[in-house]
Amino acid sequence: MSTAAGAVTDALRDLHARFAGLGDGRLADYIPQLALTDPDAFGLALVSMDGHRYSAGDAAAPFTLQSVSKPFVYALALSALGLDEVCRWVNAEPSGEAYNAVSLEPDTGRPDNAMVNAGAIITTALVPDTPDAPRFDRILDGLSRFAGRRLDVDEQVYASEAATGDRNRALAYLLRSTGPLPVDPVAAVDTYFRQCAVRATALDLAAMAATLAHGGVNPLTGDAVVPETVAAQVLAVMATCGMYDASGDWLLRVGLPAKSGVSGGLIAAGPARFGLAAYSPRLDPTGTSVRGRAALGALSERLGLHLMHNPALAASTVTLVATADELPAAGAAPHNRAPRERVAVVAAQGALDFTAAERVLYALDESRPRATDPVVLDLRRVTGVDRVARAMLSGGLGRIAADGARAAVADPARLLALPGPGQRDGAAAPRCFATRAQAVAWCAGGGPG
Repeated sequence: MSTAAGAVTDALRDLHARFAGLGDGRLADYIPQLALTDPDAFGLALVSMDGHRYSAGDAAAPFTLQSVSKPFVYALALSALGLDEVCRWVNAEPSGEAYNAVSLEPDTGRPDNAMVNAGAIITTALVPDTPDAPRFDRILDGLSRFAGRRLDVDEQVYASEAATGDRNRALAYLLRSTGPLPVDPVAAVDTYFRQCAVRATALDLAAMAATLAHGGVNPLTGDAVVPETVAAQVLAVMATCGMYDASGDWLLRVGLPAKSGVSGGLIAAGPARFGLAAYSPRLDPTGTSVRGRAALGALSERLGLHLMHNPALAASTVTLVATADELPAAGAAPHNRAPRERVAVVAAQGALDFTAAERVLYALDESRPRATDPVVLDLRRVTGVDRVARAMLSGGLGRIAADGARAAVADPARLLALPGPGQRDGAAAPRCFATRAQAVAWCAGGGPG
């Protein structure tokens, strides 16, 4: 496992182990097919803006999207019709009520938002329907592009929902009686049931959330699924409405746009940073995965992901990936002898947080063809390292050293608090030096350490 993958995967595995024993909650047995789900299934996944995928537990286990489909179908409707037209049919205000509540605006009959069932039924009906591109085909194609692979429908779950979905049918007829349902209620609800029965994995959901976080561009495929403005609009509604009557508490404590589903899926997005997903079918009273909520909340706290925290600088983090013999010799210290072996050098700049540290760790991996090649991390132009990035970088350099390679940092400000020349913190420990020349010399076996 690579340095970067190890740092993030370890965090997911730790959280998986920590919360796998939670036995609270119950399955969504009002949909009979969902009552047959393994109650102990539990998976976590993260996809970064660079398309790196991380997972723990049952992240590859398939399940149906249910309400997690709502923000993505909302995005398809916004892309086709624009915000003003969609808002003519569906409002964008938190309801403060359960997902299946009758939340309609008194004067217009509009549902409060597209995340509750009434709003989602209208949103589904707003997706264009033409002979050459039927509505559901457009929806399935769009969901698949968000995931980065072709998704399918669980026909058994679809049939189970269709057989027991009288409340959603009642909502559709109520909407039609007030005026804002643009298609026949039977057709609208049938398409909605089929949309909810689309099957995916936690890794798929993390990619879908990452696509919204990446301005509508899938970081795995490079496919521009929806415009950046649409992705931002969807994330805004997720932040305020995605967790139903628990949305305010979620945003306060976790601080990420999110959406839950009664099959046990849960997504969260860090704009310009990552997509997160969890799968565990035991639900709390709001219809949210108990383990998923606990794990994503703890991950947000552990990695400093809350939206209201100071974000990372937008400037490029990694400014140099080279070997020591490719660097100019001018200004080299007198004791900097020519390296006796290849030494990789990675330089970073700016303020480092989780996202920046992940990119630095990948650059360290990619700079070394062999796991035993020595490497220098140059932090001289780094202005700050938060506690999460410090732990990730220190742990990553420690992994490199444990694999038998020399690892050093040019870190005159001692941002990582690694041992300096002459200090001992285990034979394989990385070392800290004031200059890049000193670090290169030590890594090459030609300097004091």
